[in-house]
This record gives sequence, C-alpha cells and structure tokens, in this order.
Amino acid sequence: MRVSTLVRRLHADQRGAEGLEKILIIAAIVLPLLGLLIIFRDAVKDWVGRVWTETIDLEARSHPEYVGPGVPGGSSG
Repeated sequence: MRVSTLVRRLHADQRGAEGLEKILIIAAIVLPLLGLLIIFRDAVKDWVGRVWTETIDLEARSHPEYVGPGVPGGSSG
C-alpha cells in the first residue's frame, strides 16, 4: 500500500518539469549546432583565419603608422 501511494505521488509531482523542458529544448538546439561545428571545424578555422588576415591587412593599409600584434613586423604587446 505504501509503495503504490508513493508511486502515485511521484507520478503526480510536476515540480522541475518546466526546467527540464527548457534544458531539453536548449540541448535540442545546441547539440546539432555542435555537431555541425565539429564536422566543419577545418572549414570554419580556414574561413576565420582568412577573414582575420584580410581584416588585419586592411587595417594595416588604412593606418600604416600602426604596427601592433598580428601585423607582420609588429610587436607582441
């Protein structure tokens, strides 16, 4: 009798369900994105490197007086 009462109370308890639903929704969004990032990590790394280099080169051409980190011939700090 006690076990069946406990099982009924546990089944009827909805505390924490909303938080769990939010976590599951976030996981359903994040996990596929993480999978895509892992699959395409080399392409993403190449793209970010290319954009970074282009940005640094453009900045160096726009402001030749500036020589800083990331610019060829620049100092480290």
